[in-house]
Amino acid sequence: MSSAAKTLELLALFSKSQPEIGLSQLCRLAHRDKTTTYRHLQALEEVGFVEQNPLTKRYRLGPVVLQLAQTRESTVPRKMGAEAALVELANATSETSHVSVLSGTYIYPLTSRESPRYSTRVIIDLQKYPLHATASGLCALAFGPSELIDVALKNMEAFTPFTLKTAEELKHAVVGAQETGFGYTNRSFDEGVLSIATPVFDQTGLFAGSVSVASVATRFTPELEHCILEHLIIASREITHNWGGTTPENIELIWAKKLSNFQIADTTA
Repeated sequence: MSSAAKTLELLALFSKSQPEIGLSQLCRLAHRDKTTTYRHLQALEEVGFVEQNPLTKRYRLGPVVLQLAQTRESTVPRKMGAEAALVELANATSETSHVSVLSGTYIYPLTSRESPRYSTRVIIDLQKYPLHATASGLCALAFGPSELIDVALKNMEAFTPFTLKTAEELKHAVVGAQETGFGYTNRSFDEGVLSIATPVFDQTGLFAGSVSVASVATRFTPELEHCILEHLIIASREITHNWGGTTPENIELIWAKKLSNFQIADTTA
């Protein structure tokens, strides 16, 4: 990894839950020595990517990050193109819905809509989604660039006892997503959450991100699953259209097959 990449990588350590970070903590989080981390922080501070709080001496994101975020959203307004579909998805399923986007080899949260019905609901508060442990990540592995699988295999952190642990388990889950059009995770990132995701495409015709529903696991039933699948398809089509894309024909076919098989299984149960 280049020095520039290592420097910029520090920015991903800041989040809503951790808006300010001290030098020593940054060293631990980045697994780097203090001299190197300080040098990288100085470079970021010089151009406004980070600033130091004069009272706490901790570092926080600088004004340039906000300017870039505003520029990105005004020129590539993906968040706006996803929000209406998320409202409809959350209302239809009564569970939290969210959209993630692919950037490089990472899946980042774009926007979310919490359950409008339940006080106990899933809250989306992540900086990036683990590829192996989230439904959004499995969608990226199934429909995104092929090199993502190598990235995932190098970062198989166990978040719960149900997190995928081996390359064989991961590849089995990815094949399942490719065959059905949906990535499933059951308590693999959070023991109380079951998630389903499906891909979203943009004007390039390529995978651009995922739309997902995260359900409280104890509320999940076959009826809710069917509802989620149907409305994820509707949301994916709408977001893909708003992002200038068209849903690939093969995705439409495997969606239809999944719903058909689900209905047959439900009828014969």
